[in-house]
Amino acid sequence: MCALFDPPEPRRVSPGEYPVWDQALALLNRDLAATLPQLEPLQLLALPPYDADEPENVYVAMANGEWHGNHLDSNSRDSLAFALASVADAAQETVTELLWQAWPLCPEHGLGMHPREDAEGQVSWWCAGERLRRGSAHFHTAVGALDVFGESIRTRS
Repeated sequence: MCALFDPPEPRRVSPGEYPVWDQALALLNRDLAATLPQLEPLQLLALPPYDADEPENVYVAMANGEWHGNHLDSNSRDSLAFALASVADAAQETVTELLWQAWPLCPEHGLGMHPREDAEGQVSWWCAGERLRRGSAHFHTAVGALDVFGESIRTRS
């Protein structure tokens, strides 16, 4: 029996339950493994809605079930690009807040990057670059492609 104000219990989302979000999360987990290899893959967790007419709220969580930030936009399940942007944003917020460090970092500038759509419509990691020094910002690489050289960015010389 639950008290009136007991928070609902999160549940781990089963593989295939939200296929587009699963696909987006798999790409994010590639970036996580390339940049923070000591961490286990991120997962999707769901909480039931407070209003029965609403969909459940799905979050990107660490392997231990902790998460931070807003739930995924339920409309983002319709398109891989939209899902990737939503999942990347949520994953970044969870990792950054729970580890207290910027993630992922631009290897060129050491700044935290953010997911943005590039000129080709692909969701990529964007770095503010040298903008603070009146330089230019840049897209680093597509989300899911931080490990294009087959090694961790942190171990490259």
